[in-house]
Amino acid sequence: MLTIEQIHQYYGGSHILRQVSMTARAGEVTVLLGRNGVGKTTLLKCLMGLVPVKSGTITFNGRDITRAKPYERVALGIGYVPQGREIFSRLSVLDNLRMGTATCPPGTPIPEELFELFPVLRQMLHRRGGDLSGGQQQQLAIARALAFKPQLLVLDEPTEGIQPSVIKDIGRVIRRLADEGLQGQRMAIVLCEQYYDFAQELADQYLVMERGEVIAQGPGSEMAEKNVRQLVAI
Repeated sequence: MLTIEQIHQYYGGSHILRQVSMTARAGEVTVLLGRNGVGKTTLLKCLMGLVPVKSGTITFNGRDITRAKPYERVALGIGYVPQGREIFSRLSVLDNLRMGTATCPPGTPIPEELFELFPVLRQMLHRRGGDLSGGQQQQLAIARALAFKPQLLVLDEPTEGIQPSVIKDIGRVIRRLADEGLQGQRMAIVLCEQYYDFAQELADQYLVMERGEVIAQGPGSEMAEKNVRQLVAI
Protein backbone atom coordinates (compact mmCIF):
# COMPACT_ATOMS: atom_id res chain seq x y z
CA MET A 1 0.00 0.00 0.00
CA LEU A 2 2.80 2.43 0.94
CA THR A 3 6.33 2.46 -0.47
CA ILE A 4 8.98 4.99 0.53
CA GLU A 5 12.16 4.78 -1.51
CA GLN A 6 15.54 6.41 -0.96
CA ILE A 7 14.27 9.50 0.89
CA HIS A 8 16.74 12.28 1.68
CA GLN A 9 15.76 15.37 3.65
CA TYR A 10 17.67 18.36 5.04
CA TYR A 11 17.05 21.10 7.60
CA GLY A 12 19.32 23.90 6.47
CA GLY A 13 22.73 22.29 6.13
CA SER A 14 21.87 19.31 8.33
CA HIS A 15 21.26 15.99 6.57
CA ILE A 16 18.29 14.64 8.57
CA LEU A 17 17.11 11.63 6.53
CA ARG A 18 19.61 9.54 4.62
CA GLN A 19 18.41 7.13 1.96
CA VAL A 20 15.41 5.92 4.00
CA SER A 21 13.20 3.22 2.45
CA MET A 22 10.24 1.35 3.94
CA THR A 23 6.94 -0.29 3.04
CA ALA A 24 3.60 -0.75 4.78
CA ARG A 25 1.03 -3.36 3.84
CA ALA A 26 -2.69 -3.67 4.53
CA GLY A 27 -3.37 -5.86 7.54
CA GLU A 28 0.05 -5.19 9.10
CA VAL A 29 1.53 -2.90 11.73
CA THR A 30 4.88 -1.48 10.66
CA VAL A 31 6.75 -0.14 13.69
CA LEU A 32 9.37 2.60 13.46
CA LEU A 33 11.82 2.61 16.38
CA GLY A 34 14.80 4.69 17.42
CA ARG A 35 16.11 7.06 20.05
CA ASN A 36 15.03 10.70 20.24
CA GLY A 37 16.31 12.89 17.43
CA VAL A 38 17.09 10.18 14.86
CA GLY A 39 14.56 11.41 12.28
CA LYS A 40 11.45 9.32 12.96
CA THR A 41 9.01 12.22 13.22
CA THR A 42 10.64 13.95 10.25
CA LEU A 43 10.05 10.81 8.19
CA LEU A 44 6.37 10.79 9.11
CA LYS A 45 6.08 14.49 8.28
CA CYS A 46 7.62 13.78 4.88
CA LEU A 47 5.09 11.00 4.42
CA MET A 48 2.26 13.44 5.18
CA GLY A 49 3.66 16.25 3.01
CA LEU A 50 4.27 18.53 5.99
CA VAL A 51 8.00 18.59 5.22
CA PRO A 52 9.29 18.44 1.61
CA VAL A 53 11.74 15.72 0.61
CA LYS A 54 14.98 16.61 -1.14
CA SER A 55 15.01 13.41 -3.20
CA GLY A 56 13.40 9.99 -3.28
CA THR A 57 9.79 8.89 -3.85
CA ILE A 58 6.68 8.14 -1.83
CA THR A 59 4.07 5.91 -3.48
CA PHE A 60 0.60 5.17 -2.09
CA ASN A 61 -1.56 2.54 -3.76
CA GLY A 62 0.59 2.80 -6.87
CA ARG A 63 0.33 6.60 -7.09
CA ASP A 64 3.33 8.88 -6.69
CA ILE A 65 2.45 11.33 -3.88
CA THR A 66 5.98 12.67 -3.29
CA ARG A 67 4.93 16.25 -4.14
CA ALA A 68 1.26 16.02 -3.17
CA LYS A 69 -0.18 18.51 -0.67
CA PRO A 70 -1.11 17.23 2.82
CA TYR A 71 -4.84 17.56 2.16
CA GLU A 72 -4.46 15.61 -1.08
CA ARG A 73 -2.81 12.75 0.81
CA VAL A 74 -5.65 12.72 3.32
CA ALA A 75 -8.20 12.67 0.50
CA LEU A 76 -6.43 9.62 -0.94
CA GLY A 77 -6.91 7.75 2.35
CA ILE A 78 -4.03 8.53 4.75
CA GLY A 79 -4.94 9.35 8.36
CA TYR A 80 -2.40 10.98 10.68
CA VAL A 81 -2.16 11.26 14.45
CA PRO A 82 0.70 13.66 15.23
CA GLN A 83 2.94 13.58 18.26
CA GLY A 84 1.29 15.60 21.01
CA ARG A 85 -2.21 14.79 19.69
CA GLU A 86 -3.01 18.37 18.52
CA ILE A 87 -6.73 18.13 19.09
CA PHE A 88 -8.84 21.31 18.99
CA SER A 89 -8.99 21.99 22.70
CA ARG A 90 -11.76 24.61 22.55
CA LEU A 91 -14.03 22.48 20.37
CA SER A 92 -16.27 19.74 21.70
CA VAL A 93 -15.43 16.09 21.24
CA LEU A 94 -18.21 15.89 18.66
CA ASP A 95 -16.85 18.83 16.67
CA ASN A 96 -13.33 17.38 16.81
CA LEU A 97 -14.70 14.19 15.28
CA ARG A 98 -16.58 16.18 12.65
CA MET A 99 -13.30 17.82 11.68
CA GLY A 100 -12.09 14.35 10.79
CA THR A 101 -14.75 14.12 8.08
CA ALA A 102 -13.72 17.42 6.43
CA THR A 103 -12.66 15.65 3.21
CA CYS A 104 -15.96 13.73 3.00
CA PRO A 105 -19.20 14.89 1.33
CA PRO A 106 -21.28 17.28 3.50
CA GLY A 107 -23.42 15.50 6.05
CA THR A 108 -21.24 12.39 6.21
CA PRO A 109 -21.98 10.77 9.59
CA ILE A 110 -19.31 9.91 12.11
CA PRO A 111 -18.78 6.12 11.91
CA GLU A 112 -20.56 4.36 14.76
CA GLU A 113 -17.61 1.98 15.03
CA LEU A 114 -15.51 4.77 16.54
CA PHE A 115 -17.66 4.68 19.66
CA GLU A 116 -17.24 0.92 19.85
CA LEU A 117 -13.47 1.36 19.69
CA PHE A 118 -13.46 4.26 22.17
CA PRO A 119 -16.62 4.08 24.36
CA VAL A 120 -15.47 6.98 26.55
CA LEU A 121 -15.93 9.40 23.65
CA ARG A 122 -19.67 8.76 23.46
CA GLN A 123 -19.97 9.73 27.13
CA MET A 124 -18.09 12.99 26.53
CA LEU A 125 -19.42 14.12 23.15
CA HIS A 126 -20.29 17.61 24.35
CA ARG A 127 -17.27 18.24 26.55
CA ARG A 128 -14.46 20.40 25.26
CA GLY A 129 -11.45 18.49 24.02
CA GLY A 130 -9.16 20.43 26.32
CA ASP A 131 -11.11 19.21 29.37
CA LEU A 132 -10.31 15.54 28.66
CA SER A 133 -7.46 13.66 30.29
CA GLY A 134 -4.31 12.95 28.29
CA GLY A 135 -5.40 9.40 27.56
CA GLN A 136 -8.87 10.51 26.49
CA GLN A 137 -7.37 13.18 24.23
CA GLN A 138 -5.20 10.54 22.58
CA GLN A 139 -8.23 8.37 21.95
CA LEU A 140 -10.00 11.40 20.48
CA ALA A 141 -7.03 12.16 18.21
CA ILE A 142 -7.02 8.60 16.88
CA ALA A 143 -10.80 8.59 16.41
CA ARG A 144 -10.60 11.92 14.54
CA ALA A 145 -8.01 10.43 12.16
CA LEU A 146 -10.29 7.41 11.61
CA ALA A 147 -13.47 9.41 11.02
CA PHE A 148 -13.08 9.42 7.22
CA LYS A 149 -12.17 5.68 7.13
CA PRO A 150 -8.56 5.88 5.93
CA GLN A 151 -6.71 2.97 4.34
CA LEU A 152 -3.42 3.89 6.04
CA LEU A 153 -3.15 5.17 9.62
CA VAL A 154 0.06 6.91 10.72
CA LEU A 155 0.62 7.24 14.48
CA ASP A 156 3.45 9.26 16.03
CA GLU A 157 4.20 8.26 19.65
CA PRO A 158 0.59 7.43 20.66
CA THR A 159 1.64 6.20 24.14
CA GLU A 160 3.52 9.37 25.11
CA GLY A 161 2.30 10.60 28.51
CA ILE A 162 -0.52 8.04 28.66
CA GLN A 163 -1.49 5.89 31.66
CA PRO A 164 -0.89 2.11 31.30
CA SER A 165 -4.56 1.12 31.20
CA VAL A 166 -5.21 3.41 28.21
CA ILE A 167 -2.02 2.20 26.49
CA LYS A 168 -3.47 -1.33 26.57
CA ASP A 169 -6.76 -0.08 25.11
CA ILE A 170 -4.95 1.76 22.32
CA GLY A 171 -2.90 -1.34 21.57
CA ARG A 172 -6.05 -3.42 21.20
CA VAL A 173 -7.55 -0.83 18.85
CA ILE A 174 -4.42 -0.74 16.65
CA ARG A 175 -4.37 -4.52 16.36
CA ARG A 176 -8.07 -4.65 15.52
CA LEU A 177 -7.70 -1.94 12.85
CA ALA A 178 -4.89 -3.84 11.16
CA ASP A 179 -6.74 -7.18 11.33
CA GLU A 180 -10.30 -6.02 10.66
CA GLY A 181 -10.22 -2.29 9.85
CA LEU A 182 -13.41 -0.26 9.72
CA GLN A 183 -16.38 -1.92 8.03
CA GLY A 184 -14.25 -4.92 7.11
CA GLN A 185 -11.48 -3.07 5.26
CA ARG A 186 -8.12 -3.92 6.82
CA MET A 187 -5.74 -1.02 7.33
CA ALA A 188 -2.04 -0.53 7.00
CA ILE A 189 -0.63 0.96 10.21
CA VAL A 190 2.64 2.87 10.54
CA LEU A 191 3.48 3.25 14.23
CA CYS A 192 6.35 5.42 15.47
CA GLU A 193 7.00 4.40 19.07
CA GLN A 194 9.51 4.67 21.91
CA TYR A 195 7.78 2.26 24.30
CA TYR A 196 9.57 -0.90 23.21
CA ASP A 197 7.30 -3.53 24.79
CA PHE A 198 4.22 -1.91 23.23
CA ALA A 199 5.94 -1.81 19.83
CA GLN A 200 7.16 -5.41 19.98
CA GLU A 201 3.73 -6.70 20.90
CA LEU A 202 2.12 -5.05 17.86
CA ALA A 203 4.85 -5.21 15.21
CA ASP A 204 4.36 -7.30 12.09
CA GLN A 205 7.38 -5.51 10.62
CA TYR A 206 9.92 -3.23 12.30
CA LEU A 207 12.52 -0.66 11.32
CA VAL A 208 15.17 0.90 13.57
CA MET A 209 16.58 4.32 12.74
CA GLU A 210 19.82 5.94 13.87
CA ARG A 211 21.24 9.26 12.68
CA GLY A 212 18.66 9.50 9.92
CA GLU A 213 19.28 6.01 8.51
CA VAL A 214 17.54 2.65 8.77
CA ILE A 215 20.05 0.40 10.53
CA ALA A 216 17.88 -2.69 11.08
CA GLN A 217 14.58 -4.07 9.85
CA GLY A 218 12.69 -7.33 9.64
CA PRO A 219 9.63 -9.28 10.85
CA GLY A 220 8.30 -8.33 14.26
CA SER A 221 8.59 -11.95 15.35
CA GLU A 222 12.38 -11.63 15.15
CA MET A 223 12.77 -8.53 17.34
CA ALA A 224 13.79 -10.44 20.44
CA GLU A 225 16.14 -12.72 18.51
CA LYS A 226 17.82 -9.74 16.83
CA ASN A 227 18.16 -7.92 20.17
CA VAL A 228 16.32 -4.87 18.86
CA ARG A 229 15.71 -3.63 22.41
CA GLN A 230 19.43 -2.99 22.77
CA LEU A 231 19.50 -0.97 19.54
CA VAL A 232 16.98 1.53 20.88
CA ALA A 233 18.03 1.57 24.55
CA ILE A 234 19.00 5.00 25.85
